[in-house]
Amino acid sequence: MATGTTGTTGTENAAYEIGPGVPDVATYRRLRGETGLGAKSVEGSVIGLPNSWYCVTVRHDGETVGMGRIVGDGGCFLQIVDICVLPEHQGRGLGKLIMEDLSAELERRAPQGTYVSLIADGPARHLYAKFGFAETAPASVGMARLL
Repeated sequence: MATGTTGTTGTENAAYEIGPGVPDVATYRRLRGETGLGAKSVEGSVIGLPNSWYCVTVRHDGETVGMGRIVGDGGCFLQIVDICVLPEHQGRGLGKLIMEDLSAELERRAPQGTYVSLIADGPARHLYAKFGFAETAPASVGMARLL
């Protein structure tokens, strides 16, 4: 795992480790829950996490404090999901580090012409735009169904 030091929000720099790895189910559910994404079911997490095309975690003092995943068929369609950083670690550029890692993996492994999508909540769209993502509306409108 590479160690990076991010910017600060007026406090001393803190060292974070970022690297590939799928969090365990409890950590995944905790991160989603504590960041407002909503904890997924245990059953869904057990099934879904091992099927990640790529996953990155951010650790601080041995604790996983952020993550991001890419899911999809690996050839034609991929989706970036689960970008989150615990509130007490936000504002330090960790979301950008997660996106840099995910983007590098896409460039390394995804075939030419792969359609990569994501859903941008609120001001996160500004971060994603820095990585080449463009809003699709009005030509396309995101739709979802929660079971």
